[in-house]
Amino acid sequence: MENEILMDDKNVLVMKLLHYFIIDKNYNPIILQGVENEIWLENLEEDYKVVRIVSSYIHNDEQFNFDMFKTKRIVKKIKKKTLSFNINTLSIFLDLGENVSQDIHAIPNVECVKINTESDFKKSDVIKKEFPDLTKKLKYSEEGIALFAKITSDINEHNKQDAKKINAIFKNKFPMITYWLIAVNVIIYVIPILFGQYNDLINNYSVWGPAIREGQYYRLLTGIFLHGGILHLLFNCYALYVIGSQVENFLGRIKFAIIYLVAGISGALFSVIFGGNFASIGASGAIFGLMGALVYFGYHYRVYLGTVIKSQIIPLIVLNLLLGFCMPGIDNFAHIGGLIGGTLMSIALGVKDKSSWFERMNGWIITIIFLAFSIYMAFFYVI
Repeated sequence: MENEILMDDKNVLVMKLLHYFIIDKNYNPIILQGVENEIWLENLEEDYKVVRIVSSYIHNDEQFNFDMFKTKRIVKKIKKKTLSFNINTLSIFLDLGENVSQDIHAIPNVECVKINTESDFKKSDVIKKEFPDLTKKLKYSEEGIALFAKITSDINEHNKQDAKKINAIFKNKFPMITYWLIAVNVIIYVIPILFGQYNDLINNYSVWGPAIREGQYYRLLTGIFLHGGILHLLFNCYALYVIGSQVENFLGRIKFAIIYLVAGISGALFSVIFGGNFASIGASGAIFGLMGALVYFGYHYRVYLGTVIKSQIIPLIVLNLLLGFCMPGIDNFAHIGGLIGGTLMSIALGVKDKSSWFERMNGWIITIIFLAFSIYMAFFYVI
């Protein structure tokens, strides 16, 4: 008798659905205040990014319309938080009354499914298309308290493993490449000044279009390690420390180094294309590329970083670009080129366990086209 814990069919079905969406489809619960008798789950990688399991009794059209109004308001908040342009929502109603005469399938971006028993899932075209294994996964040998114990244990273990993965991603690691880059920038600035040769260094190694077109291609790389003064150096090193350490922490050392160099060279190419005969120096193009990489990473982890990206990183990028257009002596074209190059390279390299093969392949194609076009413009088409 102990194994026959009192649970009605609806509660059993809720538990089974939770197990399926969390364990098999990697959805995560959404914590909402003031919401009763329904469970919200999200997985931004799925076609239906939000799934609702509604166990409350919906008696008539008025209650159903209010439920849809409430749903749209909540989804709007989720879109805002997660920087999503569109969120398709699947609402699974487990107790939808016969008095609901409205067409439940006519709601934009909200697909509603009426379920009375487990067999009803086989009748739903949406379920058969998007979750074809659902009905099979709802079959358990356990019953009663044994079923409750299994589902609870599986979900707890899944959440524990997810927490370990997230902690591993966001755990602070020693940003060795970032510190090396800062050290290189400082050494290249300080030692030539001590020997009175810094002006010669700038003349011979800065990003300068006419010299690069004559064959001094190394300037595309060397120019990003030169600075025009102590304040310029300190500002870029501080920005590199703050932003670079985060990008290196999130993406890893190799990806970080590749993004930094590609962004720096992309910025140098834009400087050659749009800068005329003016020389350009500085690591800011590469740093803008790191900011683009941070936005791209944050988008994939927007459940955790959406607010930071929206309220801090993007405004920082926009503000610095605006200052670059308003203040003299700033090579804003290098900033723009670095931002584009770094973002595209981030897409090509991808985010571990998040970026699809298709997304990375498209990233490589677009990055190669962008770099090839920039090289052509820099060397063969003088604006």
